[in-house]
Amino acid sequence: MKSFKTFTLVSAFMAFMVSATGVSQTKMVGGAPMYPNKDIVSNAANSKDHTTLVTAVKAADLVETLQGEGPFTVFAPTNDAFGKLPEGTVETLLKPENKPMLQGVLTYHVVAGKYGSKDLKRLIKKGKGMAKLTTVNGNSLTAMIDGNSIK
Repeated sequence: MKSFKTFTLVSAFMAFMVSATGVSQTKMVGGAPMYPNKDIVSNAANSKDHTTLVTAVKAADLVETLQGEGPFTVFAPTNDAFGKLPEGTVETLLKPENKPMLQGVLTYHVVAGKYGSKDLKRLIKKGKGMAKLTTVNGNSLTAMIDGNSIK
């Protein structure tokens, strides 16, 4: 559990909101447009900042899941976030024998529903400074505001 929390803390906040038809509207992420008619995996594959995430999603056999009926919000770790993990962590997680662990780490970053920054800010205010979301792997993710950023 500790590794999930550490991984989330070093993740840059980047949420992709997806449904069966794709993201809610076209946005720029990692210098690439995220198209409403594409699914989350196809859009993330276009982002130079999310290549490690796409590799991990493929290694974890989660492509079909993320292309499935949503909506989902993916708090997508960037390449920089993966790079802040202890040396060898990503390589170890990508090994076939560690697929269940990798699936757990990745699904910790996915919540059912559509949560944009305004939605999260509203939930945080309602929760008196914190919003708890249940991830698709059944764990709890806590969102807070730190300065002007959601953490």
